[in-house]
Amino acid sequence: MKVFIMRHGEAEHFAESDAQRALTSRGRLESDVVAMACAEQGFTHFDKVLVSPYLRAQQTWQAISHHFDAKTVQTCEDITPYGHTDQVFDYLCALIEVEKPQHVLLVSHLPLVGYLTAEFVKDMPAPMFPTSGMVCIDFDPQTTRGEICFNLKA
Repeated sequence: MKVFIMRHGEAEHFAESDAQRALTSRGRLESDVVAMACAEQGFTHFDKVLVSPYLRAQQTWQAISHHFDAKTVQTCEDITPYGHTDQVFDYLCALIEVEKPQHVLLVSHLPLVGYLTAEFVKDMPAPMFPTSGMVCIDFDPQTTRGEICFNLKA
């Protein structure tokens, strides 16, 4: 199965709170470019999309959603910038075991996206994600180990 992890697009620096930071026009454009590249790789369907409740992540999904057919889209409170990697990984493994999706996309934030990638791909240091960056991981639920298939950036 494939797990896609995407960092939100470029966001404004200031807002009433971190959760309310909106995407910039550049953030929308770069996210769209990455989504097009993902679709060109042949991935146009997600069984499950999990999106952080933060505005910039929600707006990133809105900006790219027209490229994909998504069976289920869910706001996930646990995938904010300071989500607990081990808990998110365990949740995803349980979701994969129960729902048996073939393709799952997470739209989230640094530092979680880097740590989560390293959790899926054992013995790999947590990578830095550029804004709108996306990684595709070929994940084996039986061994709970994955390998990077491709890495996209604008």
